Amino acid sequence: MAPVIEQTPILQKTRELCETIVSQPDFADIKRRIDSFMADESTKNHYQSVVEKNELLQQKQQTGEALDEDEVSAFEKDRESLLNNPVAKDFMDAQQEMHDVQQSVNQYVSKTFELARLPTEEDFSSGSCGSGCGCH
Repeated sequence: MAPVIEQTPILQKTRELCETIVSQPDFADIKRRIDSFMADESTKNHYQSVVEKNELLQQKQQTGEALDEDEVSAFEKDRESLLNNPVAKDFMDAQQEMHDVQQSVNQYVSKTFELARLPTEEDFSSGSCGSGCGCH
């Protein structure tokens, strides 16, 4: 049995925001690009391989281990090949677009809590989102 969620005004407005997001024409395009990627096993495997190689190189770099030129060159070649794959490129662009929407909503909500009022455009152009935000 699913838990009963109380229909508070905040929850109702959150649901309205979600409905607005999914009703945007761009959202349908983002979903289509992600679905195309998810249906392409070869591209998914290539993407995963590049991600794993990147993580390995970053880990080596963080621990002070010397990076092998051949390994870096192979990674760059693999990465370039991935970026030239239209399905992978569309997927990565869609991910970024989705991330941008999430960041925008999160910044707006965070700024509302910080200021205890509805933020204005000027509140966002003051140079920083707050301590340790890392956006600048």
